[in-house]
Amino acid sequence: MAHSDVVTAPDPVLDGKLDALRDELRALGRVVVAFSGGADSAFLAAVADATLGSAAVHAVTAVSPSLAGAEREDCRALAAEWGLRWTPVETAEMERAAYRLNDTDRCFHCKAELMDVVAPIAARERATVVLGVNVDDLGDHRPGQRAATAAGAAFPLVAAGFTKDEVRAASHRLGLRTWDKPAMACLASRVPYGTEVTVTVLSRVERAEAALHELGVAQVRVRHYGDTARIEVELADIPRVVDARRDVVAAVRGAGYRYVTLDLEGFRSGNLNA
Repeated sequence: MAHSDVVTAPDPVLDGKLDALRDELRALGRVVVAFSGGADSAFLAAVADATLGSAAVHAVTAVSPSLAGAEREDCRALAAEWGLRWTPVETAEMERAAYRLNDTDRCFHCKAELMDVVAPIAARERATVVLGVNVDDLGDHRPGQRAATAAGAAFPLVAAGFTKDEVRAASHRLGLRTWDKPAMACLASRVPYGTEVTVTVLSRVERAEAALHELGVAQVRVRHYGDTARIEVELADIPRVVDARRDVVAAVRGAGYRYVTLDLEGFRSGNLNA
């Protein structure tokens, strides 16, 4: 693998969880990793590849309008850098009326579609589908986990006891560049429940967020409310965004929004679940 180990002070707890994760993966034997390129799935894919070898590990990225183009390209780049066996596959959650309806079970229908596409790949390889779910994810409203579990997926990070922070700390120890990658949920998570998910809406959100990234804002969510964009950034970035408000407004309006607002509470992952 292309990454290099980083010399850090011993951490018995983290090292113990890494050993537990490797044991979980060895017990599974062969895995297909649902690989979004985020910190969790990247860490899982990297450890799986190093533990089981590329012949037993297949990283698969679900490609649909809810995956930002930049994220797909980063998956491709990570796979090349790390020597992962990688395949992008098209998923069709947008063809599911229950998904487009966007009620509180939207993620269930998305993960059900993912499993419908990835499970046959795993079956051909006599492998288990594994997802980068960590212990902290269990506390949020995550119907997608229910769909994945029902379809036979495994959550090795949960089994090994990894929290979000521990995934990042362990990634840093292993020299993975994803250790500090900003969280990047699917684009549909920007759309409030009850508002229909369409390709047009997802494209507008993607263009707005990409424009803000171009302005140097790393962690950002553009929540979609019709003609209004509600921007969430880290609290420390709020003064910078306010100072650059003309460029920010121009960037977001350029994506198709009429009104541009900044949420003074700052970035909160999954806050539409509240």
